[in-house]
Amino acid sequence: MKPRVSVILPVHNEGDSITVSLDRLLSSIELPCEILVVYDTPEDTTVPWLEKYMLSDSRVVPVLNWFGPGPAHAIRCGFEQASADVAVVTMADGCDDPMQIDALARLVNRGVAIAAASRYMRGGRQIGGPVVKSSLSRVAGLTLHLFARVGTRDATNSFKAYSIEFIRSVGIDSDAGFEVGIELVAKARRLRLPVAEIPTIWLERTTGQSNFKLLKWLPHYIQWYLYAFGSKLSPEQVREGAARRQIT
Repeated sequence: MKPRVSVILPVHNEGDSITVSLDRLLSSIELPCEILVVYDTPEDTTVPWLEKYMLSDSRVVPVLNWFGPGPAHAIRCGFEQASADVAVVTMADGCDDPMQIDALARLVNRGVAIAAASRYMRGGRQIGGPVVKSSLSRVAGLTLHLFARVGTRDATNSFKAYSIEFIRSVGIDSDAGFEVGIELVAKARRLRLPVAEIPTIWLERTTGQSNFKLLKWLPHYIQWYLYAFGSKLSPEQVREGAARRQIT
């Protein structure tokens, strides 16, 4: 049976903790699914546990990231590998609520380009996490919602569902961190495509260490933040603009 949703799970040296993440995902998702677990190198400590897990559940698919190291490339690789018409990006750290994956995917099936899990709308909440990072994220999300009308109050959150048709029409330019989420929201806005959101409760991870590099990745977030305020474009113009940014 073809999956209804492809779940993209970037990982980096998760070790045996990946089994807990996969158990939570597969017990929460009711739609026919595949879990694309994307890692950068064969030496990643996640790999042996993935190979063991997939023997008992064929929905788990290990994917070696062929675009190069880093979360942006891993997410792009996951989109390329997805066999469903809808892809959901979520993290392996347990911060996202996997019970919401079905609802996000169904919103995309109803016609939106992106369905975002929002910490900053009524009913949503962020519990824990670095104060500076969360404050910048909240300000960016709320100002983009109010002034650029992007359709979500949480453009920076990675936990989103996407139309694969939309992804393949605009491409992905990000090559650094987790800014793919805000990039695609900005592109959907420039195309005037619908974006929806549902409230989510994000919980700070209880084990391991975050790989988020605020100072290194902040300029990339700012670039896409500003891009969202532009005039309407066609998919061809979005792709041409991406090519010019890569040249410069």
